[in-house]
Amino acid sequence: MQDDEILLGEGVAIEARPASFAVRMLGALLDVTIIYAALLALTVVANTVGVSADPAVGAALGVAVTTLVLLAVPVTVETLSRGRSLGKLATGIRIVRDDGGPVRFRHAFVRGLVALFEIYLTVGCVALVASMVHPRGKRLGDMLAGTYAVRVRGGQRAMPPIVMPPELARWARHADIRRLPDGLALRARQLLGRAAMLHPTSRMRLGQEIAAEMERYVAPGPPVGTHPERFIAAVLAERRDREYRHAVAEAQRAQQEAALLRRLPHAVPDPAD
Repeated sequence: MQDDEILLGEGVAIEARPASFAVRMLGALLDVTIIYAALLALTVVANTVGVSADPAVGAALGVAVTTLVLLAVPVTVETLSRGRSLGKLATGIRIVRDDGGPVRFRHAFVRGLVALFEIYLTVGCVALVASMVHPRGKRLGDMLAGTYAVRVRGGQRAMPPIVMPPELARWARHADIRRLPDGLALRARQLLGRAAMLHPTSRMRLGQEIAAEMERYVAPGPPVGTHPERFIAAVLAERRDREYRHAVAEAQRAQQEAALLRRLPHAVPDPAD
């Protein structure tokens, strides 16, 4: 696995760039500032209510407010937003699992529980040192939860466009290509985009596997001796072109139907604008 990529089970790398140290610190600072402001406001209210009622009630309210603001609210927000918060939203980052999937409650709970020690009790010193040492900038909560922060906003490295192989253009134009499963189409697209970064042996094996799976949706099959990656490129390019032509035809048909609906019945001419 490279530092800025996740290797899927099929051996295809997808981009998931870890957030930089400065961006993570800025997002954490925004979150902590908001949390402390909310904690201060609610503590004042709790103390006011407690003093007017009973000191024991005020102490209980203080503990409840602290637990709510420092643990319950951050864990709930991170769980429902799949790894986002106000600070992370502002800085364009997200918390994901080590395999690139969205975080769940248990991941958010572990991160929030450990944050009580490494962020709030130590004023962020432990989290700062851990993030600086770890290659992916993980703090202790991320190490225990199996998560890390990735960038979801900013410049993206675009994959090269798919080009129809000239020797397969005529075959692809007349071939019957059924709709490919989304997973298969995604794996094929990622293989073509990342082929140069794969080991030659793994590249050939993955190409043959994906091509063999894709042949079940194409009739007739490609000419004998066609390279697997050339076949995959031809199918994806033809599929893209057919979907584009279909979308254009549907848009023109919708415009014609809209024009008919706007016309008056019985051949009455439309009023002049």
